Amino acid sequence: MNLDAKTAKSELTRAAIVGAGLNLVATEGLEALTLQAVADRVGLSKSGVFSRVGSREALQKAVIEEFGRRFLADVFAPSMQKPRGVPRLDEIVRRWLARMSRPDPNDCCIYVPGAFELDDRDGALRDLLLQEVTRWRAALRRTVLQAIEAGHLRADTDAEQLVSEIYALAIGLLHDTRFLRDPAAPARALASWQRLLRSYQT
Repeated sequence: MNLDAKTAKSELTRAAIVGAGLNLVATEGLEALTLQAVADRVGLSKSGVFSRVGSREALQKAVIEEFGRRFLADVFAPSMQKPRGVPRLDEIVRRWLARMSRPDPNDCCIYVPGAFELDDRDGALRDLLLQEVTRWRAALRRTVLQAIEAGHLRADTDAEQLVSEIYALAIGLLHDTRFLRDPAAPARALASWQRLLRSYQT
């Protein structure tokens, strides 16, 4: 096997490890993510996982970063095809709510449960999760500001307030979908978003 083939195989193995880690976190949380737990899922030894991703903390970080990439690719990037303003903001929120409503664990948001896991701890893992969440909220805020500039939302709209309300709506949907297992939760969340949006429109 030549060097390029070995490198490609190593990258695929690492991707499989991170993917298995993401699936584990989505169902059991960040604290459940260990080298051994992932090794069992992908059929490698613990040392085999370590040689490709490093320590447990490095694996946790890799999983958070991978979730961020998938989340942006699924929710934010496609929405950029919509015109600036409310069409783009509406698409982002609709995609976000739809993603959080799907039963596939790989689609489950790890930002919210991860935040509750790490809210009372300090350290590099919490810092990374905070960085990812802050980046996502900043992207939402920019989209809201663009909608204000386009005249689609009232000029006196408080962008931070609207972002906070959108985030609260998403957290409520996650709770009702995952914990209450309420099949009506997605429709209720969408109706709430439509009412919230109307309250800010010109």
